[in-house]
Amino acid sequence: MLLLVGLGNPNPNNSNNRHNVGFRVIDAINSEFKFSKQKPKFKGLSTTGKIDEKKIFAIKPLTFMNNSGTCIKELIDYFKINVNDVFVFHDDLDIDLGKVKVKFGGTSAGHNGIESIDRCIGKDYSRIRIGIGQPKDSSDIADHVLDNFSKDEEESIQIVTGNIIQALSTLMKKELDLFSSKVNQK
Repeated sequence: MLLLVGLGNPNPNNSNNRHNVGFRVIDAINSEFKFSKQKPKFKGLSTTGKIDEKKIFAIKPLTFMNNSGTCIKELIDYFKINVNDVFVFHDDLDIDLGKVKVKFGGTSAGHNGIESIDRCIGKDYSRIRIGIGQPKDSSDIADHVLDNFSKDEEESIQIVTGNIIQALSTLMKKELDLFSSKVNQK
């Protein structure tokens, strides 16, 4: 079984925030692959389905970004999912808007959701980092990540989400470099 995690904040007012791009990816996967209806379970909204005959468990933690790890730890312990089979989709300020970088393990680079996951399950999982870019002016980073995407930014995010969906079977095979190449094609 593979676990797909989308990071975000559960407040409905945050649904279009830059910080919630991970939630949006999970919603798109659920829709495209016709996963089960999302249900509150394991401190998150969870769903199951199959991609290329692989059983997939997908979750959006409801613990807020800074405590995402508690949700994931509970779930992997219950289902005995190997940490190597966890894929986390999240926003990244240091990547240009609409670009994606994928890595296995590494540091949190200051992302509070990733720090929480690292504390709870270790670092041996795949991170799908979706670029939201830096603020254009001197605005506060917290304000930037909690602001909604502009109309132009929204278009870029919809394109990259579609690219992620199209290349998802490559990610499920853990072909991270090939997945990254496919997702970042225009």
